[in-house]
Amino acid sequence: MTAEQFRGIALGLPDAVQSAHMGHPDFRVGGRIFATIHDGNRTGMVKLTPDQQAQFVADFPRAFEPSPGAWGRGGSTTVRFAEVDEETAGEALTLAWTNVRATAKPVAKSRTTSKRRPKG
Repeated sequence: MTAEQFRGIALGLPDAVQSAHMGHPDFRVGGRIFATIHDGNRTGMVKLTPDQQAQFVADFPRAFEPSPGAWGRGGSTTVRFAEVDEETAGEALTLAWTNVRATAKPVAKSRTTSKRRPKG
C-alpha cells in the first residue's frame, strides 16, 4: 500500500478531514486525530486501543508495531505501508476512526436551522 491509498481510506470515512500536526498530515474526526502519515510517506499511525494494537501486532508483526514511548503503550500503532495490504489497513483505520469518534466533539449544526424566539 502507499501513503496515498492510506489517505484515501482515511478520508473515505464519514466526517473525516485531513489536517496537519507537527509537520505531517493527520486525519481527524470531531477535531480529534485518528491517524497520521509519517516518515517520508513510508509509515503511518492509527490510534487503536491497547487490546486492538496487541491483536494487529500479533497477526501482522511485519506491518504493525507500537509507536514509541507512552503513545505506543496507550494504543498508538505504527503501520508500515510496504508491509500492509489495503484491506488490513482499512480495518485498522476504521477501528481507529471508531475509537476516536466515540469521544469526539459533536459536529456543529448550521446556524440557519436554529429556531428563533417568538416576538412579543
